[in-house]
Amino acid sequence: MTTKPLSQALEEAYIHSRDMDASLGERLQAFADAVRRLGPHFQEAVDTFVARLRAHDAGEAAPKPGEAMPPFLLPDEKGQLVTLDQLLAKGPLAITFHRGHWCPYCRINTKALAEAQGEIAAEGGQIAAIMPDQEHFTAGLKEESQARFPILTDIDNGYALSLNLAIWVGAELQQLMTGAGWDVTKSQGSDTWLLPIPATFVVGTDGKIAARFLDPDYRKRMAVEDLIAALKAAN
Repeated sequence: MTTKPLSQALEEAYIHSRDMDASLGERLQAFADAVRRLGPHFQEAVDTFVARLRAHDAGEAAPKPGEAMPPFLLPDEKGQLVTLDQLLAKGPLAITFHRGHWCPYCRINTKALAEAQGEIAAEGGQIAAIMPDQEHFTAGLKEESQARFPILTDIDNGYALSLNLAIWVGAELQQLMTGAGWDVTKSQGSDTWLLPIPATFVVGTDGKIAARFLDPDYRKRMAVEDLIAALKAAN
């Protein structure tokens, strides 16, 4: 009997989880369960990594509700520069940080947000995603997920670093991620192996953060219904 390569098995599990008729949290959990089944050592290493980040309060120094969201000037998937002020001129904004187009959890999250675009727009809100990938990778993710919101490139994680969100994944996870087909050096054009902690900031038109979701466990993301409620309140 032929055994599938881990990368192929994970991609199939991702597609199944992504296309489930379920909440974002349930889809993410389904994929996490599949990874634990297909590569238990991988998930054990992630569990250890997350525990270490939590022990050191990773991400807690990021901007909090009531504080001003620091400005940014970042290129979108077409290479056009986008500022925070430009986006806020159109209404309240949910800024979502993702690890990259290669990350199944980020792809599932982006797809779920794309599915909710109509409801978000109806509430007067909008989304902007930020990740450290080069533009042709962000363009690919946007097309795959059918997202109508901008996906911005945070070159060398500069903006994430300024927000105290960037972390180094460590040698063990580097090896495991590469073995799973997730070599971030290709998409980032950098071998630093820095990634942002996935986070969501809902920002009102006054530039103040109305809500924040941040978890060092990248398998967890802000529920879509919570994001919509926060945008509605910010409006």
